[in-house]
Amino acid sequence: MRAKTNVAALIVATFIFGVSTTPCGATPASNDACSLVTQDQVSADVGVSVGPGQHVMPTAVKTCTWTPTDTTKGVKYVTVSFWDPTGYDGGKRVAEQTAAQLKNDKDAAPMAYASASGIGDDAYYTTMGSGYSGLMVKKGNVALKIAIYGDMPIEKKKAAEKAIALQALSKL
Repeated sequence: MRAKTNVAALIVATFIFGVSTTPCGATPASNDACSLVTQDQVSADVGVSVGPGQHVMPTAVKTCTWTPTDTTKGVKYVTVSFWDPTGYDGGKRVAEQTAAQLKNDKDAAPMAYASASGIGDDAYYTTMGSGYSGLMVKKGNVALKIAIYGDMPIEKKKAAEKAIALQALSKL
């Protein structure tokens, strides 16, 4: 039974991650994610000096990645991505349901959902294990995902993701 539970949790986690990494939908006129937060702001928020924000491909401007200049501090990279509001709502429902189902299953992979207050019109965190935390925020018809990847305590990641989100939302 344990193997089935872990497989189910892995499938759900993969779905949430897949949905959460698909930036699309209606965005403001300036849909360049790199224009939402500065290099200095990201550096200050994560506590590590980062290089300038870059797009994975020059034409894929809805996701921006900042990479630390010193990788010994544990942070691998920081991303801000525009999201489709419908994907935001679907991801939230799946995260809530999955977290509720796995809450009492001691054999399940650790996954958590938490509402986040004071950020945009709506916001939530998803965490998986001790290494992944992502913040989803929605303001009007725009949704964003903010994520810090690498070794950093989850609560510190959440605080930094919130600070980045608030700065990004102020430009929308």
